[in-house]
Amino acid sequence: MTSAATPIILRHVNKSYVKPPKLVVKNLSLSIRQGEIFCIIGPSGCGKSTVIKLIAGIEAPTSGEIVRPDHVGMVFQSYALLPWLTVEANVAFAARMQGFDPKKVKAVTQQNLRLVHLEAFAKRYPRELSGGQRQRVGIARALAVESDVLLMDEPFSALDPVMTDELHNDVLRIWEQTRKTIVLVSHNFEEAIYLADRIGVIKNGRLEEIVQVNLPRPRHDEDEAFTAEVRKLRGLLEGAHATSPKAP
Repeated sequence: MTSAATPIILRHVNKSYVKPPKLVVKNLSLSIRQGEIFCIIGPSGCGKSTVIKLIAGIEAPTSGEIVRPDHVGMVFQSYALLPWLTVEANVAFAARMQGFDPKKVKAVTQQNLRLVHLEAFAKRYPRELSGGQRQRVGIARALAVESDVLLMDEPFSALDPVMTDELHNDVLRIWEQTRKTIVLVSHNFEEAIYLADRIGVIKNGRLEEIVQVNLPRPRHDEDEAFTAEVRKLRGLLEGAHATSPKAP
């Protein structure tokens, strides 16, 4: 059974599709700790987004076991906002889906709009926002679920570098305030080292390595220790220093 210390556990998980026939996740076992930022990284098509969809409950495993909270917050690469609803209505929608009473829906919505600095944009529609602002709405909506787990599937890949840096810092600020468990999918080495406590390296559907990032926060990408960690991670993905799979 899961516990407060391990809110997410995957045991020997496989995921395959029939059309076309393909095994995309292969005998994957992983334990994610309460309050950590865990990054899943790997090349395109390696199965990393499938893993986070399995954790979210969007996909079901073909075999194996997944232990997770009943409700999790999810931030998507494509924002996935409802275009006919305002910013505050998008966030309130997630709160209502949890069965909160109207008073709590309002309080949760206002609280999370403040957390992402979008109070002034509450009455706007998604089409009136920049890409970074839309993703902030997506984060606020995911937080409105009030789960201890926040899942993020390549949420910054469509944004420019300046906005990406801002949102990285927003995520760290939110994590410091809430101590939620955050699971992030990325293909960016620097992003993984900047944000994560641990990094799961996936290749060809298999968890090849778990990397512990021991750098103190705040981290600075110009520091030699930071660039050394990036080189190490790149080497693992390129196969230069790959080792046999380790138990999580």
